[in-house]
Order: sequence, then C-alpha cells, then structure tokens
Amino acid sequence: MTAAATTRSEHDLLGDRDVPAEAYWGIHTLRATENFPITGTPISAYPHLIDAVAAVKEAAALANEELGLLEPRKAAAIVEACREIRDGKLHDQFVVDVIQGGAGTSTNMNANEVVANRALELLGHEKGQYEHLHPNENVNLGQSTNDVYPTAVKIATVFAVHGLLEVMAVLQDAFARKAVEFRDVLKMGRTQLQDAVPMTLGQEFSGYAVMLDEDRSRLAEAVELIHEINLGATAIGTGLNAPTGYAESARRHLAEITGLPLVTAANLVEATQDCGAFVQMSGVLKRIAVKLSKSCNDLRLLSSGPRAGLGEINLPPVQAGSSIMPGKVNPVIPEVVNQVAFEVIGNDVTITMAAEAGQLQLNAFEPIILHSLSESITHLRAACLTLAQRCVSGITANTEALRATVENSIGLVTALNPHIGYTEATSIAKEALATGRGVAELVLEKGLLPAQELADLLRPEVVAGQVPALA
Repeated sequence: MTAAATTRSEHDLLGDRDVPAEAYWGIHTLRATENFPITGTPISAYPHLIDAVAAVKEAAALANEELGLLEPRKAAAIVEACREIRDGKLHDQFVVDVIQGGAGTSTNMNANEVVANRALELLGHEKGQYEHLHPNENVNLGQSTNDVYPTAVKIATVFAVHGLLEVMAVLQDAFARKAVEFRDVLKMGRTQLQDAVPMTLGQEFSGYAVMLDEDRSRLAEAVELIHEINLGATAIGTGLNAPTGYAESARRHLAEITGLPLVTAANLVEATQDCGAFVQMSGVLKRIAVKLSKSCNDLRLLSSGPRAGLGEINLPPVQAGSSIMPGKVNPVIPEVVNQVAFEVIGNDVTITMAAEAGQLQLNAFEPIILHSLSESITHLRAACLTLAQRCVSGITANTEALRATVENSIGLVTALNPHIGYTEATSIAKEALATGRGVAELVLEKGLLPAQELADLLRPEVVAGQVPALA
C-alpha cells in the first residue's frame, strides 16, 4: 500500500512550492507566512474579519452566478464553503500575519485558497486540483483585494462595534445604578483639586453615566459611515474586469448575507483610496478611551487611602496589592482600564498615519488599520465589561466621612453666601482657615444662621439643585 503524500506541489508567478497536503491554504499563503513573521498573530484571531471575508466571497459567487459568469455547480460549492467558514469552520486555516505588506492581498489570497480547496472537496476533488475550481479564476472572479479587503474590514468593524455598544450600555447602567444609590450622599465637589461647592455622590456618578451615554451616541453615528463599501471597484475603482451589474448584485447579496444596510459608494475611485471613515471611527474610539480613563482616574483618586488619601469611596477588593506591603489593596481594575485607554490613543495615531500614507489610487496600509481598530474595539469592550462587573457594581460610599468633609470644608461658604452675605462668608472662610475649625461650627457659633436652617441648606435634595442624580 502506498503511503499518502504529505505534501502537494503548487505553482505561482515565482515557481513551484510544496504545500502540506492537509492544508486548505496554498502557495500564496505559504509565501505570505514566510514574508511576514511580524506579530505572530494570524488573521484567524479576528473572527469578525474571517466571517466578513467569507461573506464577501459568498456574495461574489452568487452575483457571478446570477450574471451567468460562474456555472451553478461551482457557485454552489463556493457558497457552501463560505457558509461553513461563517459557521466557524476552517478558521485555523487563515494563517497569514495580521500585519502584512500588499494592502491585504495575502489575506485575500489566503481566503481564496481556503474557499477553493474546501469547494473542491465538496465537488469530489482533492485539494490543489485547481483545474476543476481555481482560487483566482473562480473564487476571486470579478474581484480585487482592493475592494474585497476594505469591504471585509468595514463589515468586521460594524459587528465588532455592535458588541462594544452593548457593553458600554452595561457600564453605563452600572454607573447609573450607583447614581441612584448615592443620591442622598452629601460630599464636597472639587475644581483643580481644591474644595469647590457641595454636591451629592449620586450627581458625581450620574456624570460618568451620562458621559458614556453621549459616547455611545457618537459611536453609533460613526459606525453608520462604515456601511458604505466599494465592492465592485476592483483594482482602483474603475470596475475593470467586473461586468455591468456586478457591483449592485454583489452588494445586494452581501447585504442579505450580513443583515447590514450596505450601500455602494457613489464614487468608487474615491472610495478605494479614502480611509476617512476609519479615521472617524478611530477618533470616536479615542474619545471614548479618553473619557473612560478620566472616569477611572477619578475612581482611583476618590478611593485613595484608605487613611492617607481622600477615602470617599471604597472599590471592591479583587486581589492582594503588594508582595511587600501586607494588607495593601490597589485599584487594579481602573488601572487596567487606564492602560487600555493609552493603547487606544496610540492606535489612533497609527490609524491616522496609515490613512495619511495612502498614495494615489490605493491605500496600502489598511492591514495596520484593521489591526489597530480591532485591538481598540476588542480591548475597550473587555475593559468596559471588566470595569462594570469587577469594580463599579461593588463600590460603596463612606457616607459619614463625606458629610464631615462638607461641614468642615472652606468651600461650604460658597453655598452659604446667598444667606449670610459675601462679607460674612469671607470672614468665616478666613477664620476657618486660620483656626482649623469647621465652617458650619463657626456659622452656628456666630449666630449667622439658625441650626435648622443650616441643616436644611445641607439636605442632599437642596444641594443637588437643578442636577439631580439619575432617577
């Protein structure tokens, strides 16, 4: 009995190479894995991208069959192979590095080969028998990397953003619940790290919730721009080698497959070279990261101590904080979110430079845009969920200490100014600073306000004024 061959020979522009017999990828993928040992992260680590590429290939096959360019038997095999991939099969066969030269050609070639070889099996042939169904002639019919890859990146980005939006809502709800829980907790507001005026802790947390709500709206707006695709543009936007009607047919099938309201760009030459929608998306992600990091800075500051800091709130302890200082607990969850924010901000610079570096009719740097966008979205999603579940939901308030801070703060005189006058308020503030005594104590001692009136002015609902905690 003859042993089964362990390799098969394939041919390309540069010559012949042996490919593992069991591999669904082929010679183009092999060369790409040798040429781009950059991150060690294959595109299979980005399942949204693999599903999106498979969806594009499926839509193209259906369009080509519809236009009489691809015989039904081959089209059916390609479609079935693509659907298997979208069901999660063969993802391990997408092996090229996520950062690659060639404007994404290696990703497209990898997909063409995997789809073709699986389709060959479905037709009863062996892998590599491309005379029966060819990766370029059939799977890539009417296409170019330059319209396939950006279309797939946009679809992948849309689905990834949907996941981020859902988790941002979870974090927003966590802050909103705390806003309600802390609506009666009086505290001192600060500006420039100095005592300002009284407020409630609920108001403080409602601010974090509203910031997230605003960012979710901006993100939903930005993702709308990603629904414009250039499928049918082929190499530079002229549609060369794609027949009349192909672009619309492929778009229609792709919209049905993905369930997304995709539209073909009005000018495919512009759309093939322009990465503006990715820059816009990255800018919104940076906005989210900046504001999320600011909120985490606040959480770390408000919980600082426990005795030598502000100590106004308590973050839930999740792990021991030191290998040398017994009993120390650190704000590790806000810290990890801060670091994700730094990464997102850096990724925005990368995306900006990659978009700017495009030349003439094509931007060759979309692989790094994909990588950076995917990392930003994926890590922000994980960070929001972690912050909600492992930190915000378990925060408690040091209520009595917060109220004492208000009563002793010099900033209290601002709230009393309309009731005792600016001159008396200034005098009280000066004496309190000089003696270390509390403002409330001095006001009562000097008979400037009755005790009940002072107490009424410090009721949380009065302090909250026109900006109540979330109901």
